[in-house]
Amino acid sequence: MARMSADINVIVQAVEKAARSLLRDFNEVDQLQVSMKAPADFVSAADRRAESILHKELSASRPGYGFIMEESGSVKGDADKPVFVIDPLDGTTNFLHGLPHWCISVAIVKDGEPIAAVVFAPVTNELFWAEKGRGAYVDKKGLRVSGKKKLEFSMLAYGELSPRNAWYKKLLNDIETFGKKGASLRRYGAAALDLSYVASGRFEAFWETGIKVWDVAAGILIVQEAKGKVVSLSSKNNDPLTSGSILATNGLVHEDVQSTIGNVDYK
Repeated sequence: MARMSADINVIVQAVEKAARSLLRDFNEVDQLQVSMKAPADFVSAADRRAESILHKELSASRPGYGFIMEESGSVKGDADKPVFVIDPLDGTTNFLHGLPHWCISVAIVKDGEPIAAVVFAPVTNELFWAEKGRGAYVDKKGLRVSGKKKLEFSMLAYGELSPRNAWYKKLLNDIETFGKKGASLRRYGAAALDLSYVASGRFEAFWETGIKVWDVAAGILIVQEAKGKVVSLSSKNNDPLTSGSILATNGLVHEDVQSTIGNVDYK
């Protein structure tokens, strides 16, 4: 196993502190004050507390770094320093319903590319992490995508899409097509964890549209370092970090999955 670098250790310490706050809230989820940012997009007091902890801890440890945060927006850093990309609570709707599939996601991005990543699932106590060129891990175990080559033996995960979106009917059609080809399908509702599950061989593929950079920054690197393949599904932007449409696979079923989904230029 590769030893965690100073950057990964700094992120892990911050994430573990934020996780303690989130777990306290999770155990009292019925009492949380919840407001609605947009239809089906909730933000709770728990998100804000966790993000505040992460920002405070990481900015103290890495002065001059910039920040891109789901709840608080962007904080400009020094021009020559990397940027922390933070989702303090990925899977908020799961969290608010008492479901354990949620996580904290933090990546360091430099020159538009993730170079360090941590995804922590506090309820299951699984820590997924990766560094560019140094592999991907869950806790102390190295990660590798699955070796399955056929859709009929594969499990595919997909992200949520509002029925109001123009691509909703296409998503349903794609799900039906994959089902007819024998694939098992799941929707768990936390992109960073779903990407980590591709990296660990639990899913053969994951795709989602309408996502933000903080949903995928850490997961992209974890999949890539586990020898998986990550692409944008957009015909207008081929960068999966910023396009809003992503497909991550084990590489072996990639062509079959991508040819079915095609381009999704999310609006």
